[in-house]
Amino acid sequence: MSTTATPYERARPPHPRPHRPGLRSLMIMVRAEATMVARDPAGLITPLGLPVLILLTSASSASQEVITAGRTALDLYVMPLVTVMVLTFIGVLNMPSFLAYYRRSGILRRFAVTPVSPLMVLVAQVIVSILQSLLGIGLALAVAAIVFDVNPPLHLGAALGVLVLCAAAMYSAGMIVAAIAPTPSSAVAIGLVGFLGLGAVGGMFGGRDALPDPVAAIGAHLPFGAGVEALSAAWAGQAVPVGSLLSLAITLVLGIVIAAALFRWD
Repeated sequence: MSTTATPYERARPPHPRPHRPGLRSLMIMVRAEATMVARDPAGLITPLGLPVLILLTSASSASQEVITAGRTALDLYVMPLVTVMVLTFIGVLNMPSFLAYYRRSGILRRFAVTPVSPLMVLVAQVIVSILQSLLGIGLALAVAAIVFDVNPPLHLGAALGVLVLCAAAMYSAGMIVAAIAPTPSSAVAIGLVGFLGLGAVGGMFGGRDALPDPVAAIGAHLPFGAGVEALSAAWAGQAVPVGSLLSLAITLVLGIVIAAALFRWD
């Protein structure tokens, strides 16, 4: 049997390779996601303004109380708390509501039949969330430095490492919310319960010492309490507790596994 191509087959142009979006497409999507976030005043202002408000109401007296190594209660308690609060609000509450809206409105399903993978939407939203977190933390640090003369962490490298791990853990937990929430409203409700619940047992409304011992012990191993404790140790120049790092790492892994198992594009 001859395998020689016919004149018609020789005349046909070769099949073009499908175009896969690259970095430029991702940047366009990041810009679009940032625009969406900027059009949501509550989601934009709250994670920026609430930590600063808590900082202003508690930093005056905390900045006068020296705890150890020249670091005050503002450095060791308030700043770690404010930092983790920003990460939790954006990761557990803000980001899932946008992803739930995209799934509910069919945006993710439509992306699935285009060269743009729906996964790129998730990546773009995570990038925008990280930028928003950095803006919120930077604003709180700037106010604390200018108004209350806050001190930097003694172990800056450890503090940055804890910050990255804590952010990853919170976004991982937020992906679970995005996976199980059927509507944007339910994502906001579940995320709000998660934010308040994690914060309540993690010391957001007062020290964990005021909580019952079993609740305080649980709160220390959940991502909010573990993040605050790890950041506080780095700020004081002490060894970061291994238990806190393990708690954040376990949250990260469980969040990825559960979200991957439950997440639906439509």
